[in-house]
Amino acid sequence: MKNILSMLRLTLVLAAIFCLYYPMVVFGIAQAAPNNGKGEILTVDGKTVGYRRIGQKFDKPGFFWGRPSAIGYDASGSGGSNKGPSNAEYLAQVQHRIDSFLIAHPYLKKSQIPSDIVTASGSGLDPHISAQAALIQVKRVARERQLKESDVRFLVNKHINTPAIAGRETVNVLELNIGLLQLK
Repeated sequence: MKNILSMLRLTLVLAAIFCLYYPMVVFGIAQAAPNNGKGEILTVDGKTVGYRRIGQKFDKPGFFWGRPSAIGYDASGSGGSNKGPSNAEYLAQVQHRIDSFLIAHPYLKKSQIPSDIVTASGSGLDPHISAQAALIQVKRVARERQLKESDVRFLVNKHINTPAIAGRETVNVLELNIGLLQLK
């Protein structure tokens, strides 16, 4: 009986720590973060268009396309497909993405397509693409928007994020497309 009471006390103490105090501490810390921990909201003309750190689908020809998502860009839960490069269904899906990308970009060869533009990220919510993936879309976007390629390329270069220490250069697709809307 003594052991049971001891275990019940321990359970109650741990429940209080992990169900009450810990969430309150995390919530308190989040209040010091930008936008009170609700994420970095991006707006255009007073209208919310998305969050800086969450990818979303862009598939119209006049916009830059982001990474595909295995979860349909559903921010309520992140995750990948968990299908590896030996899975026939996954390979067919990637091949379909490559074929679709080549139809929209007939000036490219298959070998010029960066992998990040045809494969989903581990979270399914990655808002970034490589600088190379953005730059190869310049011609299509400029043609669709009837803009000079040099202006669109300048915009992409302006939105390239260079890593502080190591890694590849990336572009936030939502921020880039917002910048694109502001080009005249």
